[in-house]
Amino acid sequence: MKTIRPTLSSFLIMAVSGMFLILFSGCVFFKNGGSANSKNSERTSANDFPGSLIGYTELRTNLPGGRQANVGTMRAMLVKSDGTGRTILKEELNLSPDTMTQFVGWSPDGETAIVGRMWKNPENARWEEEHKEFRNIKGEVLYDNYLINLATGKATNVSAVERVSDYNGGLFYWPNDPARLGFTALIGEISHPFSMDLDGRHKTDLTKGSKDFTYGFNASRDGKRIAYHRDYHIFIANADGSDPRLIDTGNPFNFGPQWSPDGKWLLFVSGARNTESNPYIVRSDGSGLKKIADRGGYKGSIEFLDVYDFHGGSSDIPVWSADGQSVFYTALVGNNVELFQVDLAGKVEQITHSVEGTLHYHPEPSPDGRWLLFGSKRAGVRQLFVMRLSDHFEKQITSLTAGYAAMWAHWQPEGNKR
Repeated sequence: MKTIRPTLSSFLIMAVSGMFLILFSGCVFFKNGGSANSKNSERTSANDFPGSLIGYTELRTNLPGGRQANVGTMRAMLVKSDGTGRTILKEELNLSPDTMTQFVGWSPDGETAIVGRMWKNPENARWEEEHKEFRNIKGEVLYDNYLINLATGKATNVSAVERVSDYNGGLFYWPNDPARLGFTALIGEISHPFSMDLDGRHKTDLTKGSKDFTYGFNASRDGKRIAYHRDYHIFIANADGSDPRLIDTGNPFNFGPQWSPDGKWLLFVSGARNTESNPYIVRSDGSGLKKIADRGGYKGSIEFLDVYDFHGGSSDIPVWSADGQSVFYTALVGNNVELFQVDLAGKVEQITHSVEGTLHYHPEPSPDGRWLLFGSKRAGVRQLFVMRLSDHFEKQITSLTAGYAAMWAHWQPEGNKR
């Protein structure tokens, strides 16, 4: 079989016609419009929304100069789930020229935000644009992970401690082990999964010696198992990287493994890259592989720029529901990308029926399972929305204008509601 070597991105990865809107606190309530099946026409008060913050990234989308001209404007942001309180997170991290920040995730208690910070030499960016490929070489690019304490504002660059790479991404708190972190680093242009202590010390390569590009790395909720895709094939291994086992789907493209909340299942997409891939699940022991839904030919990525992007957008993968009994995903319906929910037996519900040309992306359920956070491109602008799953009432929580986008949003865990 011919191996296709993946490329690594930057770990990235209000006029509405025909809709009745209520403007409130800079946000938009959809009563019977953005989703044609919105069932509740009553005004929802701020007290009805979760108390959690939402972290996300804003950026420009239509600046001339290609990908980096726009990606370089990324800023990590915070907003309340009712759409109020929008603020730039740790703005001083963006003050140096040619530097951007991207919201990555949260600590389990919600007290610390994870932010990726990248600097790229403008000359290197121009080379990438001309050659239509990334060139992540020493001295030209620096991507580090910061832990930002929301109470004190202290920002800690854990990538810089006992540094192993100039390109580090995908940082997460290790489940069931608050003193451990996981991340992915480029080692000689090959991506490797690592673990490290909370203070950045004792970085350990979990696929040391491998020449395969390993990405999509995460750990099970009990912290005892890890999963990743290696050259677009799914592997499950012990937490220390030992005993890696291939999940053989028979498909050339397998991407984005995610553990179920109870650790019994692994969710990922499988199919053909950049053409069609669908949600699959498999038990933690590698048995019971099955396709649970069809995305109607959806290629599984969302374009987040309005100019040419040689990398081809951001992966748009399925996610588990909060209780692990179902999966949220996006699928192609005519010219739209709609939101769906499927249980583990394969029963499918389409949860949005949108106006022509709507593109939904990046669904994520709230920690209590009552709300769904997602992005949606409507009237040419990529905004963030929350939907109450009981009646599909939805609210727009960003108010961006043409040429801007809101992407990669994450709920704050319930441990620290504000």
